[in-house]
Amino acid sequence: MEIYEKFFIGDVVHMRKPHPCGGYEWQIVRTGADIGLICLKCGRRILIPRRKFARQAKFFVSRGDEASLSAEQDDS
Repeated sequence: MEIYEKFFIGDVVHMRKPHPCGGYEWQIVRTGADIGLICLKCGRRILIPRRKFARQAKFFVSRGDEASLSAEQDDS
C-alpha cells in the first residue's frame, strides 16, 4: 500500500518500520526526486528516494501549511 496523495514540506508522516531510535514519525523537509526527512524523536536527517518513501509511509499524522493552501486553491 502506498500514499497516493501529494506530500508537502512540513507534513508529518508515520512510517511502517521504526527508526533505530524507536521513532515512527518523520517530518518532510525536502521534496523532489529524493524526500528529505527528520526523525521527530532523535532529530536525524535522511534522504530517501520518492518511490521508497511512498511505499514505507503509512499515513499522515499532520499536514503542513502548504497542503492546506493547496486544498483551498483546489476548492476555488
